[in-house]
Amino acid sequence: MVLATVIRTEGPSYTKPGAQMLIAQSGEYAGLLSGGCLEGDLSERAARVLRTRSCELARYDMRGPDDLLFGLGSGCEGAMDILLQRLDAEWDWQPMRRLVAAWKAHRRASLLLVVPPLQSQSPPRRLGASSIFAAGETEASTVGSGLFLEDGLVFGLRGAALDAARSLARKLPPIPGSRLLPPSYSVSSGTELFLLEQQMQPRILLLGAGADALPVAKLASFLGWSVTVVDHRSHFARAARFPEADAVLEGGPQAVPALLQADSSSAGHFDAAIVMSHHLLTDAAYLRALATSDIPYIGLLGPVIRRDRLLSELADEAARLRGRLRAPVGLDLGAATPEAIALSIVAEIQAVLSGAEHIASLSDKNASTDPAAAFALEEPR
Repeated sequence: MVLATVIRTEGPSYTKPGAQMLIAQSGEYAGLLSGGCLEGDLSERAARVLRTRSCELARYDMRGPDDLLFGLGSGCEGAMDILLQRLDAEWDWQPMRRLVAAWKAHRRASLLLVVPPLQSQSPPRRLGASSIFAAGETEASTVGSGLFLEDGLVFGLRGAALDAARSLARKLPPIPGSRLLPPSYSVSSGTELFLLEQQMQPRILLLGAGADALPVAKLASFLGWSVTVVDHRSHFARAARFPEADAVLEGGPQAVPALLQADSSSAGHFDAAIVMSHHLLTDAAYLRALATSDIPYIGLLGPVIRRDRLLSELADEAARLRGRLRAPVGLDLGAATPEAIALSIVAEIQAVLSGAEHIASLSDKNASTDPAAAFALEEPR
């Protein structure tokens, strides 16, 4: 297979540095880097990578009117550098094997990946995909190799390049996010380093397993999130009802403290909890247990009057939920069905976990002038 990794972007782009796509020998692929504009071309390049057993740097520039005529015709007005590297048994299918294992184990993964010298390359031509860097044609034979920061696992690196990578790993500044490192960070001549940081998938605690919890679990799982379901009713807390969930537990509120304690001592943690058992006393017990946790997002289903009653039941413990409790849970999407309500809940969690302080329409957020002006037609003369 071939792993395609976005190394650098300029201007608007569908994905950002660190995004990845896996391409099979048949040309089939998993993941998207451009929303469909580049994937066909990348599949053709991947066939060459498999054939030549070398890495390539695909450079795309979709800026300017020429792209519509002679390029890919996407109209995205952005540029991307994408590294394509072969995955095979020689390097133990790395880095994909370790990235997959970390994802399944709910662990972060940080990788120093050796890439071609992007800074010294001439700007990509305007006519769509163009410039290629084939590692096999240069002395930079370490391109595509790497080192995982968590435990120092290496693939492809050896000798002086390996020593340099280990030394640089100890000097990395604590700046989050996948990014191309400055040219001074290099392990061999004619290369640069890309820091890839794979975050853990969000972990969601669903407290209540009624019928309206089913679409919440399905949507969260569809996004790649980890879902744990708890309910005090055994006929609801059945794994067969939640095939997407990682765990479905009985016990209701009594099961939550031990679950939170085990969670805090593991590599992962819950990012959000949704209280939706539709039973007042049970929901109060859930909130009481969550008040002692550090879960940053706690959603409560139900109207304001029910929320206030529950908070009064908690008395002084309610203060520990301040700043974390979203009640009523969800965005105001005009939802009326269980599926639409689930969408509003999952959408709010996505926004909060991404750090959005004020949730707004993208068209409003990016409008430089009156949005209506974009549709204004010139008056006939």
